[in-house]
Amino acid sequence: MNVRLYGYVRVSTRDQNEDRQVIAIREFGVPEDGILIEKMSGKDFNRPIYQGLVKKIKPGDTLVIKSIDRLGRNYDEIIEQWRYITKELDAAIVVIDMPLLDTRQKDRDLMASFVADLVLQILSYVAEQERAFNRKRQAEGIAAAKKKGVKFGNQPMVRPLIFDELQEQWNRGEVTSREAGLLLGVSHTTFLRWVKGE
Repeated sequence: MNVRLYGYVRVSTRDQNEDRQVIAIREFGVPEDGILIEKMSGKDFNRPIYQGLVKKIKPGDTLVIKSIDRLGRNYDEIIEQWRYITKELDAAIVVIDMPLLDTRQKDRDLMASFVADLVLQILSYVAEQERAFNRKRQAEGIAAAKKKGVKFGNQPMVRPLIFDELQEQWNRGEVTSREAGLLLGVSHTTFLRWVKGE
């Protein structure tokens, strides 16, 4: 049977660098044509490259990831994907940064399988709790800043001193909104908003 090694690399944004993951997966022995890179959030598994990879995996194949959070960020979905790949597809998963999460040994005893499943559940749960804690901490920080009077979002532009004079000229038809905007260094639509008191 022709079994394959696949490496899955994920970064959340196009700006993030995937090199560390790629190097680790190469060093593990995954061939170049088996490394798939996805630049997308891990909030769920609706990722085209990941979905395509799962369709390629056959019994006996091995999926290699650098760390469990590269697989995803949702606790329940990570567990479900792990179960699907290892039980339904009868493939293996290796997490390089966590040697306990290596399902390649078919002759593993019941205790080893139990420990791997338990470690996976604990890690996934801790990662999800950390994200929830960070969201809560961020919300608390924003609330505290608002209490201190910190304004979020775009601040209104300060109107130059000559605005009032230009508004009067515009009212009299002596300048157009475009000319007034040009003299103020703003667009004509901004000038018109200022005229309306916005």
